[in-house]
Amino acid sequence: MGILGWILLGLVAGLLAKALMPGRDPGGIIVTTLLGILGALLGGFLGNALFGADAIDEFWDVSTWLAAIVGSVILLIIYRMATGRRTHH
Repeated sequence: MGILGWILLGLVAGLLAKALMPGRDPGGIIVTTLLGILGALLGGFLGNALFGADAIDEFWDVSTWLAAIVGSVILLIIYRMATGRRTHH
């Protein structure tokens, strides 16, 4: 997957993570994209370590997207804990 694919995957995964965990967070689209890209890497690493699966393999593979979204949610939780933000509805 090329760099543009990683950026697109990161953007979408980051946006989906924020949709699953709504709330006000510092940062904008850049932070969302970075969380998504790092989340994709984290999700791929966890998928490989826990299940022996090569999750970050193909751009259109469902496991790639699930790994990226799960990794992004994990990083969003860590990010919110680090910045001290609480979600209020």
